[in-house]
Amino acid sequence: MNEFSTMANRQRKWMLYLLAISVLGWGFSDYKQIFAGLILGLAVGFYNLFLLHKKVDVIGEKAAKNQTARSFGTLSRFAGAALVAVISLRFPEHFHILASVMGLMAGYIVIMIDFIFYLKETSTTKRGE
Repeated sequence: MNEFSTMANRQRKWMLYLLAISVLGWGFSDYKQIFAGLILGLAVGFYNLFLLHKKVDVIGEKAAKNQTARSFGTLSRFAGAALVAVISLRFPEHFHILASVMGLMAGYIVIMIDFIFYLKETSTTKRGE
């Protein structure tokens, strides 16, 4: 398993942990609207993260073969974000809009945090050396 696959699996695992915690929060707390919005955003954010990993893998394989690749699938990820916004705005009694947007952005935050931990893990030199 190459380094990208390991990183993608780790990020998907963290997104599933966040989704599971949100489902538990929805089930056991009084803030059903907030957690429902968070679940909606995290579900679409997880799908967007999956699409991004898939496209990056395809583009990496094409680059290794010296072929051209099309795009990162930005339009489909924007469509998912628009769907979350429409659902949250259409049913405000069930979904909290801010929580939905936070859940949608959680995938990108997971990517950034994972990258920071990756840099700390692979860094072997100390400052000043």
